[in-house]
Amino acid sequence: MKQLFLGDEAIAQAAIDAGLSGVYSYPGTPSTEITEYIQSSKLAKERGVWSKWCSNEKTALETALGMSYAGKRTLSCMKHVGLNVAADAFMNIALAGINGGMIIVTADDPSMHSSQNEQDNRVYGNFAMIPIFEPSNQQEAYDMVYEGYDLSEKLGYPVLLRITTRMAHSRAGVQTREAKAQNPLHPDPKAQSKYILLPAIARQRYKDLLAKQAEFLEASENSQYNQYFTPQLPKGGLPLNPLKGTWLTHDNENAQSPKSPSGDLGVIACGIAFNYLQENYPEGFENPVLKISQYPLPKKQLLQLVEACEEILVLEDGFPIVEEQLKGYLGLGLKVHGRLDGTLERDGELTPDKVRKALGLPVVSHYKAPEILENRPPALCVGCGHRDVYQALNEVVKEYANAKVFSDIGCYTLGALPPFRAIDSCIDMGASITMAKGASEAGIFPAVAVIGDSTFTHSGMTGLLDCVNANANVLIIISDNETTGMTGGQDSAATGRIHAICKGIGVDPDHLREIVPLKKNYEEMKAMIRAEIEYPGVSVIVPCRECIQTHARKVKEMKKMKK
Repeated sequence: MKQLFLGDEAIAQAAIDAGLSGVYSYPGTPSTEITEYIQSSKLAKERGVWSKWCSNEKTALETALGMSYAGKRTLSCMKHVGLNVAADAFMNIALAGINGGMIIVTADDPSMHSSQNEQDNRVYGNFAMIPIFEPSNQQEAYDMVYEGYDLSEKLGYPVLLRITTRMAHSRAGVQTREAKAQNPLHPDPKAQSKYILLPAIARQRYKDLLAKQAEFLEASENSQYNQYFTPQLPKGGLPLNPLKGTWLTHDNENAQSPKSPSGDLGVIACGIAFNYLQENYPEGFENPVLKISQYPLPKKQLLQLVEACEEILVLEDGFPIVEEQLKGYLGLGLKVHGRLDGTLERDGELTPDKVRKALGLPVVSHYKAPEILENRPPALCVGCGHRDVYQALNEVVKEYANAKVFSDIGCYTLGALPPFRAIDSCIDMGASITMAKGASEAGIFPAVAVIGDSTFTHSGMTGLLDCVNANANVLIIISDNETTGMTGGQDSAATGRIHAICKGIGVDPDHLREIVPLKKNYEEMKAMIRAEIEYPGVSVIVPCRECIQTHARKVKEMKKMKK
């Protein structure tokens, strides 16, 4: 049956159909919809698939490993910077290996549509030396997950699935397959020789991982997702073949490729870049093309392309990873073009027009934005509790010449924009508290941290413990809207627990204060902020008011139920 799916939805449905037993994630655009789809899936509910949000990406990945240890198939999804949080677990899972199939999804965000950087997590896959999938369309995303669990279990290692924003959030028709049964419970019989990474065992596991590289490479070279296309169009000519390309099958993979009729140029297109290349050649390719969607790099096909061409253009959405590897092991004498030599811009996401320009084809703009249009930067919702917090905080910190406010990742980061301009930093999840501590110890007064409820339980609690242990002179404002608002209102692990957590960590109860951020409490909130700034130690204020968006949805649902 064919269904219209977002890339995220195709991944989710494929996991369910492949016999998934649990998805473990923390919300992060553009990966959020994968877990949300599974949470709302009737089939997933019938099968008892675990799908509750985790506190952060590290806990999510470790929990997924626990389920894999028991023999079940698991999925762990995160945005690209989430893998930074999970990196400790990720690198060691790659060493230990898995039992039940494990797919780790990293949703990268070239051009930083909703992120603080645009890292390419194929680097992590290469670093960990595990197989990587990079789909070129939604159907491939589905197929890679559906078949990827078999590959993961066959090889004994996790598989990294790397997608980008455009793949995650665009739709296409997807042919689904028959749903498989979940794996039975069967704990790994080799557990003690794999999962106890004491040096003696870890050294052997590293040797095992190195030995597996030949098998990973063989899987890549024989993958249906890595395809070699011969040219169908002489440059400027008519189609020689109505098909978009002819795949040289593995039976003739050692055949000599014809020289390119368009200047001895070969093209390597990775993942979604292949889709963009096809858009520019709807009738067939003018050049030899190697599509790469499974890693490690398929050396046989690469050498086949090199033998046919004198120059190579590498199209990849993200870092010049293939371009650098290509230059590294093919040696000198071959011209390789891409992001490193300026043929493509080094930053920003790849687009069909950028591919067109790199190929030397004319770029025509069919649509021009009217001059009357103006930029509309994002803003805090009217009626948002964060607004009241920032207004009160701004008024108080004006009384201090050297006040600094360190913020964090979430809706409240918009406090950096007009009309508030209330914050001085936003680096990564949890950094507000630790940066405020360091600034205070350097002599800055007052040093204020602003963090949200979900971010606090994700990465802020350990920073608060550091503050308590050092009796740091900081004010920490945990602006609690009882949800994970930035990514659409998912459940927050902190809801109803912040006071108890802070008290348990060791915050003095006399300086652990709560308030409802409303206009009627405005003067009280200012007085509270002022008093806690003047306290020479760790203070925590928790302004708590439900997000107006999640509240509106709840009211709407209640009205539906009454009808």
